[in-house]
Amino acid sequence: MMTIEQFRYGSDNFGYLLYGSNEAVVIDGGAWKEISLFLKTYNLRLALITNTHRHPDHMSGNDHLLKIFSSRYLNPSEVEDQATLTIGEETIRVYKTPGHTDDSICFHAGDILVTGDTLFNGTVGNCFSGNLKNFYYSIKRIMALPDETRIYSGHDYVLNSLAFARHLEPNNIDLETFRDVYRDRAKKKLFSTLAEEKKINPYLRFNDEAIIKILKERNLPCDSEWQRWESLMSID
Repeated sequence: MMTIEQFRYGSDNFGYLLYGSNEAVVIDGGAWKEISLFLKTYNLRLALITNTHRHPDHMSGNDHLLKIFSSRYLNPSEVEDQATLTIGEETIRVYKTPGHTDDSICFHAGDILVTGDTLFNGTVGNCFSGNLKNFYYSIKRIMALPDETRIYSGHDYVLNSLAFARHLEPNNIDLETFRDVYRDRAKKKLFSTLAEEKKINPYLRFNDEAIIKILKERNLPCDSEWQRWESLMSID
């Protein structure tokens, strides 16, 4: 069974180790000192170093880890969609999820999904690629996964995300519920389930009547699913 370890670094970044019984992969290893100590403490072989996308804050630990460990680097822009990574006896599937950047990818193992800056807990990333249609399809792809899927994102933006969602939907009681959940999980491993995201994240709620009403009140296009997504992404 694949296990995940979460490492905070910088002001709000997350890095991850996915590991089985004796091998591991580092994803966005900015916390390279803590990651190195964990690997040595638990006698894990680092098989692979990779990133959810090639933004500097996610790549800052790569060179350090490559110097310390005999492992290879997997460039996210060179990964094939649906590629599988074998870590010991475990398998990780890679999805290409362009939108935040053209090279954005997610890593899926069991009920674990490492989403980088594609999907945060309570919001989505900025569309730096400029291609909102690609971003829309990437979010739709994630939404099709089982509701119990746990979202491990690239940053802790939860409080700001909930504040924005509450600004849009002041009567959404699920937002306050998740705030309490966040306070508990932030002390351990921060994640949200896909089921929770569908209740609190406006960018996954574009088919909900409450969101459609908001778009209509703002005179934003909302006749089609795509229009609703595009309109939501235009709201400041």
